[in-house]
Amino acid sequence: MKKRNAILTLVIVIVLTVAFGLMVVYGVGQDKVGAASEIKLGLDLAGGVSITYQAVGEEKPSNSDMDDTIFKLQKRVEGYSTEAQVYKEGEDRINIEIPGVEDANAVLQELGKPGQLYFIAQYDKDGNANYSGNGILSKSIDELKEDGSIVLEGTDVQSATGGAYQDELKGVQYVVELTLTPEGAQKFADATTKAVTNHDSIMIYYDGAAVSIPTVQSAITNGQAQITGMEDADKAEQLASTIRIGGLKLALEELRSNVVGAQLGSEAIATSIKAGIIGFVIVVVFMLAVFLIPGLCASLALALYIVIVMVLLNFFSDAFGLTLTLPGIAGIILSIGMAVDANVITFARIREEIAAGKTVNTAIKLGYEKAFSAILDGNLTTLIAAVVLGILGTGSIKGFAITLGIGIVVSMFTALVVTKKLLVAFYDLGIKDEKYFGKAKQTKTIDFLGRRKLFIGISVAVILAGFVVMGVNAGAGKHALNLSLEFLGGTSTNVTFNEDMSVADIDSKVVPVIEGITGDGNVQVQKVAGKNEVIFKTRTLSAEERTQFSDKMVENFGVEAEKITAETISSTISSEMSRSAVIAVIVATLCMLLYIWFRFSDVKFGFGSVTALLHDVLVVLAFYAFSRVSVGNTFIACMLTIVGYSINATIVIYDRIREVLRDSQYNTMSLEEKVNMCVNQTLTRSIFTSLTTFIMVAVLYVLGVTSIKEFALPLMVGIVCGTYSSICLASALWYMFKTQLSKNTTVGSDKSKGSKTKTK
Repeated sequence: MKKRNAILTLVIVIVLTVAFGLMVVYGVGQDKVGAASEIKLGLDLAGGVSITYQAVGEEKPSNSDMDDTIFKLQKRVEGYSTEAQVYKEGEDRINIEIPGVEDANAVLQELGKPGQLYFIAQYDKDGNANYSGNGILSKSIDELKEDGSIVLEGTDVQSATGGAYQDELKGVQYVVELTLTPEGAQKFADATTKAVTNHDSIMIYYDGAAVSIPTVQSAITNGQAQITGMEDADKAEQLASTIRIGGLKLALEELRSNVVGAQLGSEAIATSIKAGIIGFVIVVVFMLAVFLIPGLCASLALALYIVIVMVLLNFFSDAFGLTLTLPGIAGIILSIGMAVDANVITFARIREEIAAGKTVNTAIKLGYEKAFSAILDGNLTTLIAAVVLGILGTGSIKGFAITLGIGIVVSMFTALVVTKKLLVAFYDLGIKDEKYFGKAKQTKTIDFLGRRKLFIGISVAVILAGFVVMGVNAGAGKHALNLSLEFLGGTSTNVTFNEDMSVADIDSKVVPVIEGITGDGNVQVQKVAGKNEVIFKTRTLSAEERTQFSDKMVENFGVEAEKITAETISSTISSEMSRSAVIAVIVATLCMLLYIWFRFSDVKFGFGSVTALLHDVLVVLAFYAFSRVSVGNTFIACMLTIVGYSINATIVIYDRIREVLRDSQYNTMSLEEKVNMCVNQTLTRSIFTSLTTFIMVAVLYVLGVTSIKEFALPLMVGIVCGTYSSICLASALWYMFKTQLSKNTTVGSDKSKGSKTKTK
């Protein structure tokens, strides 16, 4: 019976892996639902639609009005994609880039043409009609403003959403729900109170035409209005979209719209996929060589993990508009590392049990039981951070959080369920000799705690050196860090070549020339579909550099000088997005601290882990300062990946310390000896997990294009730094908090038996 069940388990896992793999590669059904090709990719990986609007009016718009309009447009276009970007071009233009779509006209039709929105009373104060039954105005907008007939303007509307509800008599009713600003609520209360007497109408007038003329049924005094009578859901959403877009401070007109190519170039996806395959193969070989049969089980589970994640990404992309970008790929890389980590933790425990004299079967059971708390706490801590970042974050942070969250949930399933089932299956098939599972070897204990002053000194020196370099950079007239155009803005140069250059030729021939001028590897390229036009985005170019850029295009590629235009563009990461990112990270950190405090019943564990995280962030910042690697959109993803990776490694060590403190058999040991023992017991796990994740990123660095390298290099530094802080600092910090911040602290006790060991 056991043998038959074992064979069935192996068949099910292999069939599921192959089936999901085919689904990822080829898809199923007529529409290929489930194919990896259906996952929406961001502008950095696949391109999308670029729309440029220009402010209408004789006077130049103020910076505050432009910023307000950009912020509101950013919120609206996120409905198309979490990775949509809105930024200023020149002094009076706004550029919108939406990934994952190829029909600019359809987007323009759905988004609407930004213009002026007014809610107009049916009659003026003298009882004269302001408009006819078909919505034709009887006077100008200026005249309506003068006599007080304008009830609301677009800026008085806080939000508008289309929806539906079930009416007992009329069936399904389609409506538009309006939420007004406090000022708008008061104005609307006055107007509707007056209009309800005779059930007058209030016309919604947008961009020179009536879009709706609803009748006032009751006075609306709470700022929540509902427009009923829509024909269907599409009509309701169209009206809601029109009202939303009409709430802008500026009137805008479309200047141009294009379908553009990927910002990172065509090689980015191909090299990332190739790197992922090579990295996965290396990790599998490593797991097989080190862990034997458990390594084989982990490799099969990891293959299943990857295809399940791809299927789920396709589902979330289709259902919730998830867009996969480079930061999203970072989340997947981190979750793969955590998937390997969960297996390594368990296998190390199994080897310890075998070394203690347990049978293989018993060792497997005990290994999973003892590893469970570390895996659960490590994954849940990171998952809490992912949820907070997904709720509070915007753009790339939200994409990172979603992919990381998906990966964590799936990795826990494959590590705790699939790998375990496979291990038991191989055992039931007759592979019971402990040599196929390994045995923990007695190793020399390293006195990590005794060297804590040295480790802390090295860390402080590196961090201080980073601050010094940042200060020197700032004093030399440069930014402390090499901020890219995503943070600082830059120059967008449109070049119309004489022939339709391929993306590969642009990446290999044109981009190196531009990098030679800018001295910066962060050059974004977007090829306009169906034209010879290419958009190059770089850091802000001086007048001399713009001239040099133009001359090089003319000399090297025969471009006509008049077909080269350049505009200054604002940062794509707005101050609001930066602020929301900082808030999201702070809240996520606090939530992790609270969870660790709750789970470990000791806030010092939380303080130790958060201090170690802060150390990792500051060290990687120092690396950015020393290396002058471009700090762009991927910087946030890199930092978040390092934080998630480091906290997971720290939790594993803390879990072992917690276990030892509760075990009475260690009561004769001093606290320092216990902590050192725990760090040494988890040392192999820490090194192996870091190595497998490092391999994935290193292959990405070796094979990647320039922009990929600038993402992978700091990530490799962060992985090494996170491992160092978890092994050398996190336990030392907890020990120092425990012994120096608490007087007469009682530790190492088994509460059920009351045995105690005191430290002074």
